[in-house]
Amino acid sequence: MSSQILFEDIFEIKAIDQDGKKFDKVSRLYCTSENYEMELYLDVNTDIYKLSLQKFSFALATTLNLDGTADEGTFDSSDRATLADKYEYVMYGKVFKYHEESSPSLKVSVFVSFGGLLMLLKGDPRNLSGIELDSRLYLLMRKI
Repeated sequence: MSSQILFEDIFEIKAIDQDGKKFDKVSRLYCTSENYEMELYLDVNTDIYKLSLQKFSFALATTLNLDGTADEGTFDSSDRATLADKYEYVMYGKVFKYHEESSPSLKVSVFVSFGGLLMLLKGDPRNLSGIELDSRLYLLMRKI
């Protein structure tokens, strides 16, 4: 894992819109990870990125610059290579809630908003140690 990537794993979609479809162009995915026993709830714009019950590569990064240098969080229209070139779906958002649970085992829930599309990533705090409240993150996805 490179320095700009805070978390990376393979997830399998277990359910899509399990509580019913709320919006025409958005679906809420429920996923579990292969390597770190994490749970992921993620809103995805299905108008531009269609998914079924399948696996995908998932990463959270602090920057899209390949050298790990910070960026300004704005779209770069140059032809410069970035981390986004390795993925199919990218969102930029902010961590708005970070919650620790202690029973029965220590777990952390990280809530991120990507312009209204929400994510909840839940699991062992050792796997999410680089993520802090109010930090800005890129979410990157690629179908497998």
